[in-house]
Parts: sequence; C-alpha cells; structure tokens
Amino acid sequence: MELQKRLLAQQPATPPPSPPASTNGILSASDYNGRLDEIRRTEYPQLKTVFLDHTGSTVCAASHIQAFAAELMTQIPANPHSRHVESQWTQARIDHARDRLLAFAGTSAERYAVVFTANATAAIRLAAEITPIEQHGEFCYTRESHTSVVGVRSLAADQGVHLRPIEFTDIGEVTAPARCRGTSLLAYPAQCNFSGQRFPLNVADTVSKLYGSTSDTHVPWWVLVDAAAYAASSPLRLDAHGAGPDFVAMSMYKIFGAPTGLGALLIRRSSVPFLRTKRYFGGGTVAGLTFDQPWQVYRSDIEARLEDGTVNFHDIISLHHALDAHANIYDSIDMVARHARAVTEYAVRELRALRHRNGRLVCEVYGHTGESVFGPTVAFNVKDRAGRYIGYMEVERLAVMAGISLRAGRFCNPGAAQKWLCLSAQELMKHASLGYVCGDDHDLVDDKPVGALRVSFGAMTSIEDIDQLVKFLLYQFRDYNMSESAISRLPIDTMEISPTALSVNAQVDKVIIYPIKSCHGWTVPSGTSWPVTRHGLKYDRVFVLMREH
Repeated sequence: MELQKRLLAQQPATPPPSPPASTNGILSASDYNGRLDEIRRTEYPQLKTVFLDHTGSTVCAASHIQAFAAELMTQIPANPHSRHVESQWTQARIDHARDRLLAFAGTSAERYAVVFTANATAAIRLAAEITPIEQHGEFCYTRESHTSVVGVRSLAADQGVHLRPIEFTDIGEVTAPARCRGTSLLAYPAQCNFSGQRFPLNVADTVSKLYGSTSDTHVPWWVLVDAAAYAASSPLRLDAHGAGPDFVAMSMYKIFGAPTGLGALLIRRSSVPFLRTKRYFGGGTVAGLTFDQPWQVYRSDIEARLEDGTVNFHDIISLHHALDAHANIYDSIDMVARHARAVTEYAVRELRALRHRNGRLVCEVYGHTGESVFGPTVAFNVKDRAGRYIGYMEVERLAVMAGISLRAGRFCNPGAAQKWLCLSAQELMKHASLGYVCGDDHDLVDDKPVGALRVSFGAMTSIEDIDQLVKFLLYQFRDYNMSESAISRLPIDTMEISPTALSVNAQVDKVIIYPIKSCHGWTVPSGTSWPVTRHGLKYDRVFVLMREH
C-alpha cells in the first residue's frame, strides 16, 4: 500500500557526513579549514539524527565530557564555603572560571562581574530584582523578548511600575530625556529565539551618551540584554560597545551543550554601587547576621552578595572543560560565527526555493529578508499545493520518523509569534478560553497556524544536514493536497459492514484514524466519506511500533 511505503521510508537517518568544503560554494571558507567531517566524527559521535534544534540546546563535545569526568576522578570538588584544601581548590577553580567566561564575552573583571545562576532565566529575574526602578519609572521590553524577559513585568507591576511593551525601533523615542519618568529598566534580546533576528549591543552606550552619565551617577535607564541565544554563535565583544549593558544574561548549555544547570548574569561594575539590595539573602551572602534581631551585613563583593547558597561548583568546573574543548575544536567563537552564517544562508535559500509543481511555495519562511541581521535560527510553516497551511505538529511528527530533530510551537516568544503569525492578543486569549494551550496538538485554528516550525544551527551543523531536511520536505509535502491526501486514495477492500438503521441523536464533528497505534492521527477531510469495516474504521491501527527484541 502507498501509505505503508511512505511510513516504511521514514527510517531514522544515519549520521550524515559533512560535504566537501566546496559544496555549492557555501562552506569553502567556513568549514574550519576542511576539518568539519573529522570534528563530527571524533567530537560528536552521539549525532545519530539530523539535529536541528541548537537554539533549544546544542550538542556537547566528547572531549569536554571526557576531561570533566577525568578531573572528577582525580580531584575532590568541595563546598567552597569551607576552608580545607579541597574547598580552597574549588574556590580557585570558581574564581578562574569567572575570568575565563569574561574573556569569552570579550571583557574582563575590571569592567564586569560574573554572578553564577541556575540558568539564563534566573539571571534575568535577578537583574530585575536588583535594578533600582522607581515607582513612577517604566519597565520596557521589546517585541522579540523571550517569555523569561516578559515575565519581569509581574515583578515590575507589583512595584507599581508602568509596563511598556515596545518595538525595538521605538527605543530611541522611549528613552529620550524629554520623556524620562524616573529610573527605568529596558530589556531586549541580542537575538530573537523565534526568527533569529539580531539587535545591536550598543543600546546602553547610546542611552548613556544621551544623558551624559558620570562616575557618581547612573543614567535613568538601566539596560538588560538577554544573550542566551546570541552568544552561542557570535562573539559578544562587550568591551567594544562603549558603556556596555548594565546586565547580560547567559546560558552555558546554549553555548557548549553542557553544563545544563549553569547560567550567568554579567553585571557592569560601574553600575554596582547603584544596585537595589536584594530582599532575600541565602547562605554565603552575608558577612554577619543575628537570629533574634532583623540585622544582617551583606558581603562586600557583588558575586558573593548575590549568589545565594552554594554555587553549582561541579558545573562550574565543567565549564572550564567546555571552554577548553570549544577553543581546541573551533579556535574561536569568530570561526563558529562564520560557519553558522554560511549554513544559515544556505538553509534559507534552499527552503525558499522549494516549490510545488504549480509554482506555489512549499515553505513560508519568517524573516531573513531586508536590512535586518539574522542569526542561525529559521522559523517557517509548510503549505500544500493550494496554499493552505499544513499543521506544524504533523510536520514535526513526520520529521521525527525521518530522523530529523527540529522544534515546533511558539518557542516561548509571544511577541515574535504574534508578529510573524499575525496573531492578535484577542485571538490568543480566545484560543486559551477554548482550552488551546502552548505545547498541545492544536496547530491550526480556523486554518491559521498558531505556531511554527523552527530549525536552528550550531557549530557542528553541516550542509548535508540541511540537504536531509530539504529532501524530507520535498518527499512528504511537494504537491501535497490537504483535501486529497494519499491515504484517501488507498484501495478499499470489500470487507465493509452494512449500515444499520439506528436512531442516534448525534452529529459527527470529525473523524480521525490512527494508522500507527498510539501515534499521531490523521483527520479525514471534512465532507469526505470514510468506510467502516467489521474491525472498525478503515486503516485505523493497522500498524504498531514494537521493540526488535
């Protein structure tokens, strides 16, 4: 049967080798001097599928994990709050890790402090808590902000702060001295995790020049940059941006694949004297306190003052080996940036070139046009030959069967999703009232997508990975017709049951069959009849996935 052939063809892909450096002229100067094949073979043996979700989390290098494991077998990392030899050794490793992370970000301990957190989200929340926003001030966040940034509005609202969602292009007007309302916080991403659109890192310097800050004052606007998505494929070079942001949030696993329990908040040292005192204090953050009186003295160094409890010293030690492996494999983040840019340009061009035989586009790609700069993240939706959207959850499930790992949904970025998918706030609230929530299987509402597909590329992504994606889309969806799918054209056997004359007060809303038991269903197009056999709906649960042994 045609359906069976299509399903059997979707076997997990074997690890695709990277192509020669001259493939399509794209990687001739950006495949790490012809070493990409060897890098993938030796450092990423776990790449058993076509992995295209690097914005979600990239892949950790074998040499990183091996070196980290070796150190744990020869050393005893210990709580740095103790004073014995192992504790002091651990503290020295932590201090050195701060310096190395700052060097990776293009700055030094003279200009920035590193406060280790659980992840980038925790770093963003900490920045919001210690920014001295005044009650008549504002919290402004740009459209492309991640949910973790948007969530700051709840903290700001509790303080009576005015909330102002804005477009990035409105920053100049919003931060102008003529309309200053008091100490405020501006937050934006260096890279949108939905579309990949990038934004300059010099906003804080521009604002600083508007107000002419001095060493004993701080300008009314504090600036928080979410660099979680950006830092994985581009150098931050914080020292090259003048005054620089007050806060930069980072995530280690986004850059190195591991460790997963470690983020960092970089704080500009010139801003430290003006920070608001954090209300909660944990172990290690105070120099003295009493049990029976509301008295405590905070530690003088900002790192110890803000890192509640014992830091994740195992993951900080792992960070050393992540930095080592990254430098040994790729030489520098600049090399990664060049490679990621080349792969992205190739992917966008190939996706936009896909056509049905009638000339219609197979993929609707969001962004990656005009004068805007985009990083290695591409969001898109798939359309049938009549121009109708195909549910992105359906595409994702078929991709998984084909051994391709990508992302589907709104990617925790409400503003960018509303922008590119033309979704109003009223529509999203209506969907929620109907029980449609983020992460469920409702991908089309009134034939309109409420999310998208996202492919994102990392330091080790190859052109062949992109070619596998394109082949999959061509095979599955070229000339696909939502109302005339292959399954509706399969031959019907004669084992049909006769209709019975039952009086039932019911109306069939839709018919869904599940060709593979416990897997995603296929909806029979509205107005199309479907046979019922003595075993149930035709082609329902005719396959089952089982272990080989």
